[in-house]
Formats: sequence, structure tokens, C-alpha cells
Amino acid sequence: MSKAIKVKKGADINLVGEAKLQVSPAKKSTVFALKPEDFFGMIPKLTVKAGDEVKAGSPLFFDKKREDILFTSPVSGEVVEVKRGEKRKILEVKVLADSETKYEDFGAWDGGDREQLIQKMLKMGLWPFVKQRPYGIIANPKDEPKAIFISGFDSAPLAANTSFILKEEKAHLKKGIAAIKKLTKGKVFLGVRHGDDFYGDIEGVEKNTFQGPHPAGNVGVQIHHVQPINKGEVVWTINPADIAIIGRSLSEGKFRAERTIALAGAEVKSPQYYTTMIGASIESLVEGQLTENKSRIISGNVLTGSKVNSDGHLGFYDTTISVIPEGDEKQFFITEGWLSPGLKKFSMSRAYPSWLLQNKKYNLDTNLNGEKRAFVVTGEMEKVFPFDIYPMQLVKSIMVNDIEAMEKLGIYEVLPEDFALCEVVCTSKINIQSVVEQGLADLRKEFAS
Repeated sequence: MSKAIKVKKGADINLVGEAKLQVSPAKKSTVFALKPEDFFGMIPKLTVKAGDEVKAGSPLFFDKKREDILFTSPVSGEVVEVKRGEKRKILEVKVLADSETKYEDFGAWDGGDREQLIQKMLKMGLWPFVKQRPYGIIANPKDEPKAIFISGFDSAPLAANTSFILKEEKAHLKKGIAAIKKLTKGKVFLGVRHGDDFYGDIEGVEKNTFQGPHPAGNVGVQIHHVQPINKGEVVWTINPADIAIIGRSLSEGKFRAERTIALAGAEVKSPQYYTTMIGASIESLVEGQLTENKSRIISGNVLTGSKVNSDGHLGFYDTTISVIPEGDEKQFFITEGWLSPGLKKFSMSRAYPSWLLQNKKYNLDTNLNGEKRAFVVTGEMEKVFPFDIYPMQLVKSIMVNDIEAMEKLGIYEVLPEDFALCEVVCTSKINIQSVVEQGLADLRKEFAS
């Protein structure tokens, strides 16, 4: 039976630069890249080298621990570079795109059992779209999940409007949902924003409506309120935009990596939506669109995305490019600093009078407005964390690597993204998402050994 859930804890951060609901084709990217760092917990092993010719759907690398999970090229062309970092860590595999894309032909999927579907998704490079909780890693195809969860909206600041970017992909979305239903004997849960009728004709799923501030759109919050994860249980999650890619690719028998993404933020001249592809160059999306101010480009939303340069590439799962002020300019302490009245400053603790302006939009930058300090109890995290979990105690147990305490405090239910607002309100300036990511990595390593 579907539920209507109101999330009370959290906060909506209204930022300047929301993308207008209009779509244009992005400038054609000449180079595309897959980044292994987009896939938490995965160790890549190359199947190509510089100079090799590939088609869209040809494997570029695979997971060293699970060799059947392939990561395939979004375009055809020549592998021009394998970019490495310290200790020869693979950072990017770049492909110089052909003028016309050639595809590997996997044959259209016209039905079949669960195992046949899994094998086709593995070969086509579609399996990385399927993630599991706990840990937030790519799902193990040998597992049987208790359920599959889909969040039908993104409540993060400046995030792409999911219903809008899928407006022309409804048929592929339905095809994808029909396919993924075969992956579990349990239910497929779809979380829908209260008042959004876009998913009204989607069948075969249990719909639950959510209203309230961010992070109501986080799939982790929806899992927690619908069917919480217990120790030893596994659920899978997939984003709606990725389901549409799965549906189209299975229908055509080709890996189709097209995406509609939002280019948003205060430093964008005309924020709007663009059609592009997974791994496209950031330059092809932002060229001629940015102001003259010093800015930070983020692949993803401003709370959980990754900093990229203009010569970087769109993340595998990202549907938003956010561009905000860098915020490294000095501020006069009386007019703009800590002695200012704060009429233009954003505050979640009512430290400034601007909290009275509920609908005000802010031009926020990346400045921490302070230095790291002792990790003290303030009670602020609990106000924005809509889980029945003590966030500060959990973070501290991770810091001291107390695995038993982590388990008791609910680490199996959360991912770093669920702590994004805790990071915003943290007076100690702790990088909480990195702490949680390390905790999950340590926990997975402990039980894998």
C-alpha cells in the first residue's frame, strides 16, 4: 500500500541561477571520458590502450574484483589518453569521438528471464547504473535484493527537474522499469514528489509521495521511511534518468548514453537544459555561458558534486552542472564579514535576520566562513537529518573506527550524500561526507576479509 510521507527535518537552500525549463543541444564534444572515481569501491583494470579504436558499447575497463562488470565507451572513436595520477592510479580514459557514432550491436532485448537480462546489461555496460545499499557500490549481479528503490525527484539546490528531463523519454522509462522489475522478487518502490503527476501512468511499481525540504528527494531518506535496511539485507537503487537509458539501450540493442542535463548557478549567463552524453567535456557545456567572475564548476549539485575544470568531463551519474562563485576574495569585516548585519547572508541557525525572508534566493559561494575547530555538540545536525539516527554520534564512531558502534548507530542505512546538510550546518567545518565515505570503505573492507 502506498504511503504519503511528510519529511519534517531538512532545509531547502534557495540559490540564484535555477535552470529555465527549455532545452537546447549542447555544442558537440570532441573528447569523452569515463572516470573510475565515479564508481565507489571499484578497482579498474583496463581493456584498452592509447591508440585503440572502440565503438559505443566497447569495454574500456572492468572491475578487478568483479570481472563481469564492464564500463563501456559512450561513443565510438580512438582512445587518445589513459590519464593516471599518483601510483599510476587511473583517473580517466579518454576517447576522441568519431563524427558519426558507430555502435556495438548487442541485439534488442525482447524479454527473457532474470539471468538473461542481467547478462545483457553486463555486456552492454548498463549494470553500473544499478547501485546497492549498504555501501553505495555497484550492485553485485549475484545478489537477490529485498527491493528496488527509485527516487523520482531530486530536491538538492539547483538540481535538474527529473520530470522535465524525462518528458521526451517516457516510453524508454516505462521500458526500463518493466525490465528492472525482473531483477527482484520483491517490490519496486517509486518515490514521487507530492503534487507531481508525471509518473501517474507508470505501472508495476508501488508509488509513495513525499513532501518536505531537502533531502526528501534522496533515495536513502525514502528507503528509511518506507522499508528500512537491516543488517544483512540488500536493496538496489537506480536513478530515473538512468532507467530511461537502460530502457532505450535494451530496446535498440545499443548502448545509448544520451542525457539531458541542467546547467545552473549564479555564474551562468543563461541557465537552462542541454542535451549531451555521458562523459562529455565540460567545455562543450559551459563555453560562452559563464560570467567573467572567478567561479567553481561542479559536476553534480552544489552539496554532493565534484569540482571540475573546464577541461574536465561530466560525471557518469550526473544530470546537473552547477557553477557558483569561488568565494576566495577578502571581505571587509564590518560591511561583509563577521561584524556585518548579515542582511544578505544565508543562515540556517537564525544568526542573521535574513532567515525571516523565507523565499529569498542567495548567491552563495564556496567560502567556509571560518576555520576548522573542535568537533563539539551543537544539536544543529539533528535538525536537518531526517533519519532515526544520531548523526554526530555516528560520525564520531567512524572517526575512531569503532565498527560495532557504527553498526548500532545505523551506518548501513546511509551514504555520504545523506550527510550533505549536516556538513553545511557543522560549526566545526568537518568534511563529514568524506568521513562517512571512509567509514563505509573501512566497513566493507572489514567484512570482505
